[in-house]
Amino acid sequence: MRALTAALALCLAAPLAAEAPPAWRAVDAATGQIADVAGLEQLARDFPDSASVRLRLFNAQLQAGEGEGALASLRWLAARGHVFSERARAQIPDLIGPAHAEAARAMLAGAPQVIAASTVFGTLPAEAGLIESVIVVPGEEGALASSVSRRTLFALGPNSEWIEVPVPRAQALSGLASAPDGSLGWVASANIDGAAPDPAGFTGLIGLTGDMGDLLMIPAPEGVAVSDLAVGPDGSVYASDPVGGGVYRRVPGKTALEALVPPGTFRSPQGLAVSADGARLYVSDFRYGLAAVELGSGAVRRLASDVPAALDGVDGLWLHRGELVAVQNGTSPMRICAFRLSDDGTRIVGHRILEQAHPDWTEPLGGSIADGVLYYVATGQWDRYDKGALREGMKPLPTVIRRLPLGAR
Repeated sequence: MRALTAALALCLAAPLAAEAPPAWRAVDAATGQIADVAGLEQLARDFPDSASVRLRLFNAQLQAGEGEGALASLRWLAARGHVFSERARAQIPDLIGPAHAEAARAMLAGAPQVIAASTVFGTLPAEAGLIESVIVVPGEEGALASSVSRRTLFALGPNSEWIEVPVPRAQALSGLASAPDGSLGWVASANIDGAAPDPAGFTGLIGLTGDMGDLLMIPAPEGVAVSDLAVGPDGSVYASDPVGGGVYRRVPGKTALEALVPPGTFRSPQGLAVSADGARLYVSDFRYGLAAVELGSGAVRRLASDVPAALDGVDGLWLHRGELVAVQNGTSPMRICAFRLSDDGTRIVGHRILEQAHPDWTEPLGGSIADGVLYYVATGQWDRYDKGALREGMKPLPTVIRRLPLGAR
């Protein structure tokens, strides 16, 4: 008995081994074609925090007449704040069948709760075109915005006027980021909008100096279209390719981008954020959720959540005081959230909604964090443009930049 008691005491004293972060399942165009219930159930197990995957499973269950399974998917979506359209809310109780109609009706929320906590920072004129991102200098002493359609930058000048800044050889300009010390800014240049190719256009990263006199040009590999950017504490620049699916890195002193995560791992990588110690890169895959790339080994892990939260639909992504701040314009409703990370940075352990269904939004897009404030594009215009030009019958709109204090977690 004494020996058994001693052995039990040793077991109780020994720390439990930490559960390894789950591996990321590689996804590509074929993954998006999975339509059978069994295949989508496996996909939902592989990406248990993706509302996009769960919606696909829900629709497949409805079509297959699996009312009980559809009800379970509906419960999952309701727990994560998903709001269906008015038309869908009217149809779902009939589609799910009489045995589950009443329970389904109770879970179908009406109009989303509006959370509006930001104020207007500035407004770019309609002539600026399709603005994708903005970066604001600490102290609000200056700002720079990127235009996809104009292929130029816009700088905030005196009297709150936005001044167009030409960028030689630029293609569509999108992601913006700055070096840790603020000495050098970066903008992504690539044909991300499907415009007619420009043989003289430059694809890659453009390093911006204060006077715009001597630009640093870092070319991307052939066929790569860079968009969102992030800069690590050592000055390494990371870029995602939402079209091809890869993630790329430029190490200080190097003259070209190199592949960090090859295409075929992610379907549509978008927002990026680097951990404070520079050991990990967080990547948002628009349809499947959040991943963490271990920069030492190159291993790609899925960022799991201990709380009910949808982790997909993320466009912009930033790290701020232990939280991943995310613009989710691919969820219903659209929102801006803060996901609190575990101490080891491998899991989501908390979740708060900062803004949601703002009445003045069209589509929130990219931005930057300065002095504890998120500055972001609030009136995205991607729906008004096609292949670099305005759609027939459309006119450009002014672009509103909003400021959202992030507060304490």
